[in-house]
Amino acid sequence: MERFASLDFETANWNMTSVCSVGIVIVENGEIQDKLYSLIRPQPNFYSYRNTQIHGLKKTDTLEAPVFPEVWEKIAPRIKGMPLVAHNSVFDEACLKATYAYYGMPYPDYRFYCTYRLSRKLFKGLENYQLHTVSAYCGYELIDHHYALADAEACAAIMLKILRHNSLL
Repeated sequence: MERFASLDFETANWNMTSVCSVGIVIVENGEIQDKLYSLIRPQPNFYSYRNTQIHGLKKTDTLEAPVFPEVWEKIAPRIKGMPLVAHNSVFDEACLKATYAYYGMPYPDYRFYCTYRLSRKLFKGLENYQLHTVSAYCGYELIDHHYALADAEACAAIMLKILRHNSLL
């Protein structure tokens, strides 16, 4: 895999359509080529206490933010044809599909890879397989966990280590 985009969504509440920020890291030939971050006005537009405690975002942070279709319109051409990589991809893929459906957008069948599942198979003996633990093992110090761009960078570092481990890069 010479090209991929790692991504991370944060959500405002328990609804998968409530994406309130996105981080994207584009990797080509083993090197980070581009990074994108955006706040997103979530739907539904309310923040649960628990989610705010996790990522620190509040309704006031995204009141003037663009809605998902506006943000994704800028992202989609840059990741076209690339596999998407996420740590616990089940969550991020579900957010993406649900948000596409909410806005009536045709879903382009992105192909997802999960660094959580891959790292469990390849990196034996870690204390746990949480993003910060696996990224540290792979040489990336995750300082701002749950900031979507930092999490996407950590995910990219994990995927690069996985690819090198398997001589795929």
